[in-house]
Amino acid sequence: MNINKNILILTANYGNGHVQVARTLYKECKRLGFKNVTVSNLYQESNPVVSEITQFLYLKSFSIGKQFYRLFYYGVDKIYNKRKFNIYFKMGNKRLDQLVKQHKPDIIINTFPMIVVPEYRRRMGKVIPTFNVMTDFCLHKIWVHEHIDKYYVATDYVKEKLVEIGTHPNNVKITGIPIRRQFEEDIDTEEIYAKYQLSKDKKVLLIMAGAHGVLKNVKELCESLVKKDDVQVIVVCGKNVTLKNSLEELEAVHPHKLKTFGYIERIDELFRVTDCMITKPGGITLTEATAIGVPVILYKPVPGQEKENALFFEEKGAAIVINRHEEILESVSSLLADEQRLNQMKQNIKSLHLSQSSEVILKDIVEQSELIMNKKQTVGAF
Repeated sequence: MNINKNILILTANYGNGHVQVARTLYKECKRLGFKNVTVSNLYQESNPVVSEITQFLYLKSFSIGKQFYRLFYYGVDKIYNKRKFNIYFKMGNKRLDQLVKQHKPDIIINTFPMIVVPEYRRRMGKVIPTFNVMTDFCLHKIWVHEHIDKYYVATDYVKEKLVEIGTHPNNVKITGIPIRRQFEEDIDTEEIYAKYQLSKDKKVLLIMAGAHGVLKNVKELCESLVKKDDVQVIVVCGKNVTLKNSLEELEAVHPHKLKTFGYIERIDELFRVTDCMITKPGGITLTEATAIGVPVILYKPVPGQEKENALFFEEKGAAIVINRHEEILESVSSLLADEQRLNQMKQNIKSLHLSQSSEVILKDIVEQSELIMNKKQTVGAF
């Protein structure tokens, strides 16, 4: 493998997943020995004010603007196909031109659907091998462009959808979604139980509440669950200080049944001792769950990629999707009490995992980039 390639990884901060995949690929590049690797949050760098406003609106769409996001996600295909969405085709173009001139990339990798990249290539007439690493278990057409050389996708389902709309099968590779290497390490769980003061004799429920919240009634749910003798609840609040503070009094009364945390770097440790998890159906979190085999409960997925991800996992018997607040406690309690169903869900979600995605993707990208450039030189010689 030629490690002397200049690699430019482009991402955007609409949800943490795209940026996280970019960081994972960057670290893997460094591990494999690549020296010239650049990560750019293209929209943030090209227009910080617009980027901040649109990121804020994006986050709000998960709570108060669900119908707006539904309209955008499912309606943008019509705009996109008619090329009326002109601003999106040009967004970040000036900054991209600066990056190309500064870093002279041999390869461009997108972890966010940036149509400006292949459009730049089309307008400039300069071939820079360009690849999309897709970050969900569904396909949105905004990822698709004739000047993308290859797509790296999570499942055969996404590949089928790409082929259906005209992508050549050879230009799609099923690799899974890149996640941090720590999720694929072998670790002794005995030490984890001791570290977090958890009992091996009781079921563990992990609630990934996060800054924007998975549930609005986390405290009420915890108050009900701590009454059960055979359940321990872990709540990861992320940056949500208000939620963490609201749970501290309950945790003080039930220190062996409820544990609350802010941000945790080694979240994989909690995944390893969890019997099931309540979380948002983001592509990265779901992929991390497949690596370790954690059944997931998905509450009220937002229309768009979240809902599509949730439906895919539910169809595979790897997730339970709950749309009504009143059903949460009963669903959680019955699942934790059903050993057979839990084990089946663990097997089902584990079967969806594809290991070493980052390494597989990068090795294939380097190989493909060389084929593309060799083909260009051959054509140019005639």
